[in-house]
Amino acid sequence: MSTRHMLVESDLGTITVVARGEAVVGLYFRHHVRRPAQETFGPEVATDPVLDEAARQLHDYLAGTHTAFDLRLAGEGDAFQRAVWEIVGDIPRGETTTYGRIAERLGDRRLAYRVGQAVGANPLCILVPCHRVVGADGALTGYAGGLTRKRALLDLEEPAHAGAGRLF
Repeated sequence: MSTRHMLVESDLGTITVVARGEAVVGLYFRHHVRRPAQETFGPEVATDPVLDEAARQLHDYLAGTHTAFDLRLAGEGDAFQRAVWEIVGDIPRGETTTYGRIAERLGDRRLAYRVGQAVGANPLCILVPCHRVVGADGALTGYAGGLTRKRALLDLEEPAHAGAGRLF
């Protein structure tokens, strides 16, 4: 399985999308926290069926015309991380949850810190919507792509009626 990557320009900045075989294995911003070493991305390609489709869906999503992704994903992580990412992947568009609620779903609220570490290590941000995880009080907390991008993604996904009475 050959690993390769493509750079995708977006309103959120340049995004590196990485594929291995027929699956997307990484999505990273230029100054992404925990961004793997560039050499692990394989060669940059101008066109590729898997990466072209990921770029198309990403552009449509960020334009507001696509609400879900239909891509084969294969982010690498340990069993705990994968369990957290599965829960994160099920958070509906326009909704948020907390690290504590995810820990409760895993059976122990005391795992909230460990859940936060797993969310922060998500190699497929946006595709596995870790931006939908917020602090216990609803505050925006860490996001590997930066809090400005997290806010932009949450604003993009916010249901039209939710912001109707908002002053900002």
